[in-house]
Amino acid sequence: MTVADAFVRVGGVPHHVVVEGGGPACVLSAGLGMAWFDWDPVVPLLTPHRTVVRFDRPGHGLSGPAAVPPSAAGEACRIAALLDAVGLREPAVVAGHSIAGFHAEAFARLHPDRTAGLVLVDSSVEETVRTPAAPAVRTVLARGIGAALTAVGAPAALGPAARRAAVRLSRTGGGDPAPYPLVRRCYGASRVTRGILLENAHYRAVAAELLALRDDRPLPRGLPVAVLAAGADARWTGRQRALARLLGAVRFEPVEQSGHLMTLDCPRTVARAILETGDPGNGRPSKRGALSGPRPLS
Repeated sequence: MTVADAFVRVGGVPHHVVVEGGGPACVLSAGLGMAWFDWDPVVPLLTPHRTVVRFDRPGHGLSGPAAVPPSAAGEACRIAALLDAVGLREPAVVAGHSIAGFHAEAFARLHPDRTAGLVLVDSSVEETVRTPAAPAVRTVLARGIGAALTAVGAPAALGPAARRAAVRLSRTGGGDPAPYPLVRRCYGASRVTRGILLENAHYRAVAAELLALRDDRPLPRGLPVAVLAAGADARWTGRQRALARLLGAVRFEPVEQSGHLMTLDCPRTVARAILETGDPGNGRPSKRGALSGPRPLS
């Protein structure tokens, strides 16, 4: 197995990228405020079968600060550019957790020839949302708050503890498995605080952009899609089920034993969905393998 941990420049911003394993490609994108290492429990289950690409968006993990506010199209292009940068041009299965579900779906719609499958891991869902007014003002406010917090030393003093608390609250059991020096290196940095604030400020704008893409850019015919829904809340599960139907998913799986951070709570479930959702060599659902289990469909 080959492992490459590197920085590549996209849009003038250095992006931290980790590539490991071998075989057809899959891309793993973490949720708001999360980092590449939040996929750690999933990756060893994939690398015997897939070339796994993980990356940090600007202002997340070890990547540089964001140069521009996020957008659905921008994040889709980022994934494509990163795949180009690491020399992977064949169709890939793209998995997005939480807000990165928006980005993964946008990639599938805007780069259909490069998408072999789509896996949404407790993805954000917005059925009806309008583009917020004054996006430039939101950017200025987010950056102003970030600068103020940096000036009083909040990221270094509170960032790692806030990360630990957020992970604990987003799991069904257990704390944050990430090594503390790594957490401190990332979440003690002001660029991560600023990156989280900027991405959060434009959440609704990205969601509204994706809704528009659904009208204008249909998913590729026959694209295998899987939707995993965490928790036992009936309303949330119902919204995720509706998303699966909207996207024509071949797989919908409620994972009641998992919190929102399914990559930490139920890594085998996530890995199985990625391995079974698509074969980048031919775009068809792959045969079930060693991680196979029940495949609830809707």
